[in-house]
Formats: sequence, structure tokens, C-alpha cells
Amino acid sequence: MTDRGRGSYGAPVTALRMMDAARLLGVSDDTIRRWADTGRIQATVNEDGRRVIEGVELARFAGEQPTRPVQLEAGPIVGESARNRFTGVVTKVTKDTVMAQVEMQAGPFRVVSLMSAEAATELGLEPGVLAVASVKSTNVVVEVPHRG
Repeated sequence: MTDRGRGSYGAPVTALRMMDAARLLGVSDDTIRRWADTGRIQATVNEDGRRVIEGVELARFAGEQPTRPVQLEAGPIVGESARNRFTGVVTKVTKDTVMAQVEMQAGPFRVVSLMSAEAATELGLEPGVLAVASVKSTNVVVEVPHRG
């Protein structure tokens, strides 16, 4: 998936091929190429002559886009009890000495996770990193707006 770097989940993503960036944004290859051609998203050319999008650029772009429903696949997971999984790109990480707030754009969904700063560091979470948010909740609150 990635052009340089390790490219596994949690590892820094340096550059993504156009088709992989398109998949993460839930658009076609042609759409992302048009966006790059018009300067809407910045693409570069790697040492092999391929057009790629830097992970940090993809994170910036994803965070600015309106969203629409799309289901992304993360690849094989050997076992997991959480059924709600969102593959996306990390757009922002805010850390203090104890906790971290990690924001991701996963297709049409903005996912925010609070975790220990140590966990965020060990996972290598930073803008542009490809990650999967697994959601398992014992409580879901449903609210009804005022009907007036």
C-alpha cells in the first residue's frame, strides 16, 4: 500500500499510491488523479516515477472534506470481538504526559479515540499513519431532538 516506509498499521506512512489514497477517501482512482491535476490535493513523483500522495497531505485533505457513506476494508485480522471497525488515516494527535487524543478520518466518519500517551507513542500514531479504529461499546445513548 505504501511507497516508502514499513506501511503496516501503526507504522509511519510516507507516501501512498494514488489508488490506495483513493480507496481510503472512498473515491475512484480517476477522481483522486483529477484532484491532484487541479491542485486540490498535492501529489509528488517518487523515485520510481509514480505519482504518490504523502500521508501527511492525505491526512490534511481528508480532514477538510465533506463525508459520504463508504465501507473500507482493512485486510485480514486473525480475531477480534469488536464488530465495528473503521479503516482510516490519522489526521491529528494531541498528547500530554499521560493521555493522547487521536483523530482519524475513516471514509465518511471522524473517529476520536482517547488512549494513554504511551500507547499512542508505541503505535507510532501521527498524522498520515494508516490505522484501524475498533469500536466496542457496552452503552449506546440515543437522543431525540425537541419536536416542535
